[in-house]
Amino acid sequence: MTRIASVVCAVVLSFLPSALGAEPTRNLPLPVALEEIPSGTRDSMSKVMKSPTISALGPMEEFVANTDMYTWLLDHPDRTAAAWRKLGVEAVDIKVLKDGRFTWKDENGSELTWRNVAQSPNGRIWYAEGKVKPGFLMPTVPVKAVAVLNHAQKARPAGDSIIRHQIQVYLHTDSKTANIVTKMLGDSVPKMAEQGAEQLLMFFSGIAKYAHDKPEKAKSLLSESDK
Repeated sequence: MTRIASVVCAVVLSFLPSALGAEPTRNLPLPVALEEIPSGTRDSMSKVMKSPTISALGPMEEFVANTDMYTWLLDHPDRTAAAWRKLGVEAVDIKVLKDGRFTWKDENGSELTWRNVAQSPNGRIWYAEGKVKPGFLMPTVPVKAVAVLNHAQKARPAGDSIIRHQIQVYLHTDSKTANIVTKMLGDSVPKMAEQGAEQLLMFFSGIAKYAHDKPEKAKSLLSESDK
């Protein structure tokens, strides 16, 4: 794995040219009732989820970690990305904005901002907006995305937990660009979309497992220091 991308969409964006047009076989249940989400955000989310350019469902992943650590990582994607860099893995630089949102950008003109819009003990929902340049010769296009994360924990006698999580990402972008890329890539689309969602799960689970297996290194790994 040569690149660990940011939460919600940076991973999906790295697979965007390969993922356009993919369709899942089913939808994950929302961790909270749609009616509980503020109306403005709910309306924007609903439009993306009803007519996505991409809808990628990642496979279920199971691992052993500490529940509190896993939840903390979900709340701090900036520190999660920094932890990967400390381990020597290339990762995007995620910034925290004053209003609590997170943002990511690259040198090609892609930029994405997202926030946690709802959560429960069983999962959470992220909503993102921004722009992305899918390829060198392709135009920058506006995107909106929703990521639905489901997770469950089963406590073990040792004090840690067996965690199972799964994610589904919906992304809407310019239809003309989507149609061009879909025709270019054909049958490879569904598998690459699934791989993008799978890597997004690994972004969190990989650090959660490392902190569990090597607790003596967890503090320095997750500190705000760059070293």
